[in-house]
Amino acid sequence: MSLNVELARNNMIEQQVRPWDVLDERVLEALSAIPREDFVPEATKNLAFADLELPLGHGEIMLKPVVEGRLLQTALPLKSESVLEIGTGSGFLTACLARLSAEVVSIEQHADFVEAARSRLAAAGVRNAKIECAEAVNQYQPGRQFDVMIVTGAVAVLPPRWREWVKPGGRLLVIVGESPVQRATLYAGGSGEGTPLFETDLPYLAHAAPAARFAL
Repeated sequence: MSLNVELARNNMIEQQVRPWDVLDERVLEALSAIPREDFVPEATKNLAFADLELPLGHGEIMLKPVVEGRLLQTALPLKSESVLEIGTGSGFLTACLARLSAEVVSIEQHADFVEAARSRLAAAGVRNAKIECAEAVNQYQPGRQFDVMIVTGAVAVLPPRWREWVKPGGRLLVIVGESPVQRATLYAGGSGEGTPLFETDLPYLAHAAPAARFAL
């Protein structure tokens, strides 16, 4: 492993992620241990550790390291817990969640993303994550409940049926609102109004954007 790569990885943790109040050592260890550079599209490998959203195709992005860190720290699955992830993307956050939890089921609607992420996870030695190809807002049915559910794209309004996918006492973490002001929101036990945590602005999941408004 190149010393330059390890220096860049350490700088990402110490200069970006930790200063954004991501202090949980399990999260920082996961972000350090999973080779982010192997989950970045070839065209942007030189930006693997930059404080940037990276394009993945299909109008999707790889989240900034600071946002990944905050999401992981908020959801913070235990080694005994199951996780449902909506939006696999590159598979990097999936790998981090798998390192923290007992199992991850990740849902991705783009078949090429699914195949690429499966290959990356296998190459990284991740064995407790399963990726399914499905559209999550209207179609997917997990047939079970999870301890933690984390959504990596935005929704204008939380789909009510998602609440049913989280166990009592579990955590549902989703980006809710209208661009450019969206909020990462935590629903404890999948219920209640939710607790806003921090602002961000992410692409919407399919079928989750605000309704079009027409002005006279």
